Amino acid sequence: MEKNLAKEVYDKMMSKDYCSQWMGIEPLIVEEGHCRIQMTVKKEMLNGFGILHGGIAFAFADSAFAFAANSYGRVAVSINGMMTYARPSKEHMILIAEARALNVTHKTAEFEVLITEDESDEVCYRFRGQVYRKSTEVLG
Repeated sequence: MEKNLAKEVYDKMMSKDYCSQWMGIEPLIVEEGHCRIQMTVKKEMLNGFGILHGGIAFAFADSAFAFAANSYGRVAVSINGMMTYARPSKEHMILIAEARALNVTHKTAEFEVLITEDESDEVCYRFRGQVYRKSTEVLG
């Protein structure tokens, strides 16, 4: 049986990623340069207007971004991130965050993350980020 490096990296990262654990993130696809995760919006994630807090939406995108960026096995740390808020999310909504590599070089990589509502597949949030790729191994 072939080992899945990206899944091993995800498992190691997730074991100590208490924020992603609190958000209830579940993996759907974890492969090199690509990650698809889901979470359900909880009451504790809402802002004063009863919609998903922007910081939580950013954190959800950042988690998908981190799992995809590190999926190659080298430690990748964020150096830039930007979020566009297209439409709000409400309690009990199931959200999907899908991160894809756009450009990967020896030292940097750029990713896009789309967060969609599971039922309608409508885009709620768009994230774009860049990482610095260290020479150290995630599993090392």
